[in-house]
Amino acid sequence: MPQASANKTASSRDIGMDLGTANTLVYARGHGIVLNEPSVVAVKAGTTTALAVGTEAKETIGRTPGSITAIRPLKDGVICDYEAAEEMIRHFVRKAVPGRRPRTRMVICVPSGVTPVERRAIIHASTRAGARKVHLIEEPMAAAIGAGLPVAEARGSMVVDIGGGTCEVAVISLGGIVTSRSLRVGGDRLDTAIIDYVRKEHALLIGERTAEDVKIGIGSAWPVPERPELETRTFTVRGREKVGGMPKTLELGAADVRSALDEPIEAIIAAVRSTLEECPPELSGDVMQHGIVLTGGGALLPGLDLRVASATGIPVFVADAPLDCVALGSGKCVEDLDTLGSIFGA
Repeated sequence: MPQASANKTASSRDIGMDLGTANTLVYARGHGIVLNEPSVVAVKAGTTTALAVGTEAKETIGRTPGSITAIRPLKDGVICDYEAAEEMIRHFVRKAVPGRRPRTRMVICVPSGVTPVERRAIIHASTRAGARKVHLIEEPMAAAIGAGLPVAEARGSMVVDIGGGTCEVAVISLGGIVTSRSLRVGGDRLDTAIIDYVRKEHALLIGERTAEDVKIGIGSAWPVPERPELETRTFTVRGREKVGGMPKTLELGAADVRSALDEPIEAIIAAVRSTLEECPPELSGDVMQHGIVLTGGGALLPGLDLRVASATGIPVFVADAPLDCVALGSGKCVEDLDTLGSIFGA
């Protein structure tokens, strides 16, 4: 699978897009992943005029004057601001495929629990942004393909894709999803859990970016024996007192953050268990033998694989390049788009 560095332009007409709540990745046919930027749009207040998109727009979150609003057009994996989403998609398509937008065919990844109305919204926004033809593929299937799982074989493969807005759990066999769960818990929910914990336990108000930094810096789901240094790390949090409103700093430890993340992680584990309970016995045996594969940004949380394995009694593995799996899966579909056209309904 050819793969290019992020944010490199390409001339391919066909692209695959992992349209994520937190980040959008674009795969160009024959070039690999050519763009990886935050799913953020900065607009002038009271208008739909986009002042910045992607990386530049993310820098404005929490720091914008009253005349500028930073918008995340997707929430829980689906479009919540149609006009901003259309502008964002148009910007990313223009950046990834310069000069050939009217002929671009797109494969876009969507959560497995997306409604028909939400599907139509994504297709319509992408078409208005310059796509000639739009095909949708469910995220857990794309993640499994990108992770290299044998999805076409008569063998059960289980994938847990934890993105920014959703957690997609699925058992796949013979090219289809046999049983699945789409949970609106992802990286954003983990950040919110940290914000809520700091507010309740320490009466300190912090922002989303600070919470994300804490999660990345000292976050974990389970003690990792191979990385004992994680347990001794601390993180200095700067925020505003809930009472009085004065600036304040606070030292958080790994145990504090693990406690904060407990509820959303338990929700993910519950989704894994319920998916396994609905899985046919033969496929359950395959999953038991070959294990569960974690993909998405949430898979990078230290100890998550150990915690899921402890809760289910099944081996759990983190995919290679988990952040790219969904985009790479859509890319493999793009590379074979002419062959797969009938499957997509082209």
